[in-house]
Amino acid sequence: MDIFNVLTMAGGLSLFLFGMSVMGEALERRAGGSLRLLLGRLTTGRAAGLFTGLLVTAVIQSSSATTVMVVGFVNSGLMTLKQAINVIMGANIGTTVTAWILSLSGIDSGNLFVRLLKPSSFTPVLAFAGIILYMFIKDAAKKDTGMILLGFATLMFGMETMSGAVSGLAQVPAFQSLFLLFQNPFLGVLAGAVLTAIIQSSSASVGILQALAVTGQVSLGAAIPIIMGQNIGTCVTAMVSSIGANKNARRAALVHLLFNVIGTAALLAVFWGIKLLLAPAVLGRAVSLFDIALAHSAFNLLCTLLMLPLSGVLERLVKRLVPESGQREELAELDERLMVTPPIALERCRGVAADMAQTAADALKGALGALHDYSPAQGKAIREMEEKTDRYEDSLGTYLVKLCAKPVSEADRRQAAKLLKAIGDFERISDHAVNLLESAREMREKKLSFTDAARSELSVLTRAVEEILTLSLCAFSRDDGGQAALVEPLKQVIDQLKEQMRTRHILRLQEGNCSIEAGFVWSDLLTNLERTAAHCSNIAGCVTEITPRDMNLHESLRELRSDSEQFRQDYERYAGKYALRNAEPFTGRE
Repeated sequence: MDIFNVLTMAGGLSLFLFGMSVMGEALERRAGGSLRLLLGRLTTGRAAGLFTGLLVTAVIQSSSATTVMVVGFVNSGLMTLKQAINVIMGANIGTTVTAWILSLSGIDSGNLFVRLLKPSSFTPVLAFAGIILYMFIKDAAKKDTGMILLGFATLMFGMETMSGAVSGLAQVPAFQSLFLLFQNPFLGVLAGAVLTAIIQSSSASVGILQALAVTGQVSLGAAIPIIMGQNIGTCVTAMVSSIGANKNARRAALVHLLFNVIGTAALLAVFWGIKLLLAPAVLGRAVSLFDIALAHSAFNLLCTLLMLPLSGVLERLVKRLVPESGQREELAELDERLMVTPPIALERCRGVAADMAQTAADALKGALGALHDYSPAQGKAIREMEEKTDRYEDSLGTYLVKLCAKPVSEADRRQAAKLLKAIGDFERISDHAVNLLESAREMREKKLSFTDAARSELSVLTRAVEEILTLSLCAFSRDDGGQAALVEPLKQVIDQLKEQMRTRHILRLQEGNCSIEAGFVWSDLLTNLERTAAHCSNIAGCVTEITPRDMNLHESLRELRSDSEQFRQDYERYAGKYALRNAEPFTGRE
């Protein structure tokens, strides 16, 4: 084996790892919606969690990626530790799919149909189809499909290149001595763990072992401990990803490590006992690609069967190793680990945005109450809620911008744009709450008051604003187009109420029934309440997606729906409900 074989082997390894990375990332993007659906249906049942981990890992071809996602889910509160344990166990089985696919390279038959199963027969067709989809089709989903095919073709080409380059090692005495050394199970486990920890993929390290198997120098007795060690090495990715996460996320990463270490220790003891006591001849024969795939699957299945009944014990063990701290730990609302699967990251953003929306709504309702009964304590609480929505806007906005910088589908990009618009409206609603609070404080400090007529009118307007706020937030949190459709008719009623109340105020001024200072406060109140309703209309527009590129969504909604019979009926209903002639004395609450 000369320098050119070494360079060829390095090039083949590079292509193999690159192809696996490209294929895995494209699979994650392509299957993102399905992953979100699986997550939504996840239960605490062992079978459901096990199947979920198996299926997700089989799809994205990486147990490390699945485990990192699980750590992110636990850190964000999307998954409990108990659920995570079952999913991690399933991921260890799902990762064996790659070895079976790679084992097809070892097919050797003169039968035409059998030869068609050999990757070298169909990989060129997949590569050709992939490059057409990637270069000539504009649809993002089809481009991702093209990347999957190209990634698979690249990794298979890299696998064959590696196999061809290392075939000469069969005649190298040092290589033969190396694998004789690995007959010691401990050294084999160590080698497998170190190699996998370096490349951070058990599937890739199994592929490298399969490539080396073509030399005929790798015995089954040496391969099995290396495979065991690979399962330990793959835990490095999850352990690194858990740094800085909350305690439950660190526990999830530790579960992955303990599961593989305990399983490997138990099965290694059995393997060594069989080797010493029975010394079966089969352990000395050269291993094939099929043997490695079979050993990989058998080991992971046995580990899971051994540890699955002990999942409760494993949960208690990691809770002891990572104990509760004396201080309350803040929940990390958004976790960048989720960005590997944009649809799930977006779903989490929607949940956090819903929390932000509720905080803004609570602030506004509190401010409306302060108009009737202001207190410094209430004022402090409202300002804290406004500051909290500011922090929400900063964290959500930053997270969504980072997410959109990654390769995401057009549908996910539109969803992110809607959320960015909506959180801006939530933040402005909380600002208007503070403005209303300031008006209430000014009235208290200056001992100002409105006439009975003005208070009755204000009661009508505040009840209308509370209803439009409730409608828009329900529409957003439930993604309910029916609720969103009711917002714009009510918004038009609120606009007209504002104009009527402004006109009536001018008449009271002319009659001397209202002071100039109270009039300034009145004008501020009307403006802030009307602007709050406008932001509610924007939020409803984000739900309906009628004009996703228009920042002034409520105007577009008005234009598009003003000719609708249903719109007119809803408008007339709200106009009757909030007519000023039905005004009652203002109490600050509905």
